[in-house]
Amino acid sequence: MADETISFILFPDPRLTRVAISQPVDDELRSIGAALLQAARDAQAYGLAAAHIGQVAPVAVVSLADPSTRDYRLLYNPRILLTSGSEVSGKEGSVSMPGIEVDVVRPENARIGFDDEAGNPHELELTGFAARVAQHEIDQVNGVLFLSRVSRLKRDTAIKRFGKLARKG
Repeated sequence: MADETISFILFPDPRLTRVAISQPVDDELRSIGAALLQAARDAQAYGLAAAHIGQVAPVAVVSLADPSTRDYRLLYNPRILLTSGSEVSGKEGSVSMPGIEVDVVRPENARIGFDDEAGNPHELELTGFAARVAQHEIDQVNGVLFLSRVSRLKRDTAIKRFGKLARKG
């Protein structure tokens, strides 16, 4: 895999809006996780969902460190258990819409649940940027693109801008 470059699917690929169904962690899911982790490292992404590499699977990778570094955690069957705190606006984008960033409002804190590579359940309490990244990627696992979290005007503007960028491409 070291010589293989993973390409990201681009909006409006329908896989970006398909819900990944929770399933037992097996060799196939671990293989998707390994590819996703490598893709995140290669792209220096803050997080990725399996849909970004064309797999509709319940797998995400998120960086739990501050934005200047990366500390990746693979999440199988990730879910948001609870959100709390102030609603905070922050820039979000996607490898599936390169060049597009919009302000998205999300809760400041999130408790997430996920399975590890062995299928054991875990919970994490996240705040700030890590909470935002986890919510963004878990949304994507659930078929919810970040643009679904903004007004129709912002969404339409971002889609139009992405179309122009893609044509220049």
